[in-house]
Order: sequence, then structure tokens, then C-alpha cells
Amino acid sequence: MPDFDKLDKAIHEKGRLAIMTLLAARRSWSFQDLKTELSMSDGNLVSHLRTLHRAGFVAYTKEMLDRPQTTYALTRKGRAAFSDYLHVLEQIVKAGKG
Repeated sequence: MPDFDKLDKAIHEKGRLAIMTLLAARRSWSFQDLKTELSMSDGNLVSHLRTLHRAGFVAYTKEMLDRPQTTYALTRKGRAAFSDYLHVLEQIVKAGKG
């Protein structure tokens, strides 16, 4: 039986899982691109990104272009945590197929 306690709670919430998935698929995403892709409000997205940042999974950079722009990317720790999370999910799926 898989150990469900190994699912990282910082990643497991639906919105944060979506963010981690996007960040794993591309080197970096701007705040506006994440917001558009995920159809999240500013407040909801900021809250999830803050949680992932505090966990050490996401880093951000701020730069001034035509307007201020914040870009997000997975950290090494974030990539490893996401990989571990997917491994646990795979074990759960295999166990469910019996």
C-alpha cells in the first residue's frame, strides 16, 4: 500500500499542483502568463506562489520592462520535490490498478 503521507502538502493542493506542473514544463513563467493559463485571480495566484516560495520550491525575479514584471521558476529543491511527488502519485495509481 502506498504511503499517502508522502504526498507533499505544499504541492498537493489543486492550484499549487497546477502551478508546479506549468513551472516544470517550461523554464520560467511571468505572473500574467500563469494567471491567464490557470484562470486564477491575482490574490489566489499570489497566495499559492507565496506558499510555494516559502517551501523553497519557487523562486522569482522582478524586472522593469514597459511595466514591472515578475517571473517565476522552480528551484532545484522544487524540481526534486515535484519529481518525488509524481513518483508517489505513480505508486498510488499502480496500487489502485491492483
